[in-house]
Amino acid sequence: MTSPEAPDSAAAPRSSRTEPTAPSAEDLLLATARGEEQAFAQLYDLLSAGVHGTARAVLRDPDHAAEVTQEVMLEVWRTAARFDPTRASARTWVMTLAHRRAVDRVRAVQSQRERDQRSLDGMHHPPFDVVAEEVEVEMERARVRDCLGSLTDTQRDAVLMAYYGGHTYREVAARLTAPLPTVKSRIRDGLLRLRDCLGVPA
Repeated sequence: MTSPEAPDSAAAPRSSRTEPTAPSAEDLLLATARGEEQAFAQLYDLLSAGVHGTARAVLRDPDHAAEVTQEVMLEVWRTAARFDPTRASARTWVMTLAHRRAVDRVRAVQSQRERDQRSLDGMHHPPFDVVAEEVEVEMERARVRDCLGSLTDTQRDAVLMAYYGGHTYREVAARLTAPLPTVKSRIRDGLLRLRDCLGVPA
């Protein structure tokens, strides 16, 4: 009678140890609230794409969406201690911040455009009769031309394209091959200088 053979080592049971699981968004957010920078870096990698997608869906503008993404993630770092895991998941909490921030940006952009338009509207005054209208219009044009001459070349080009050429901010940026935020700043500063030059009250 032969003795039983020893089991093949390849068939020996494997170790019950398992690979450590990646921390959840909740764990990372709670660690971020404790000031752990490494946890925040991991949280950023995990959620920033979703934040950008949420902002892009509201804003329809990749430049604004990118800016809002950075603002939201900075807000997450600063306010992580406000997160309550019993009320919402970490992803829901962060995406809610993103949606609110994007809506605020839409309102801010619209308000800025309305202020810019009011500034332009304030440059023109209604005539009292035909003769007065012709004289006033010609004088107003001369004043506007003179005041446009007081702007820098970049400010003048941006203002003329946006408000006399009928182009959107994005179209102006493309024509001037300049970043969109830079073009917006040029237009805003140019309008402020025009308003001061023309004596239009704020």
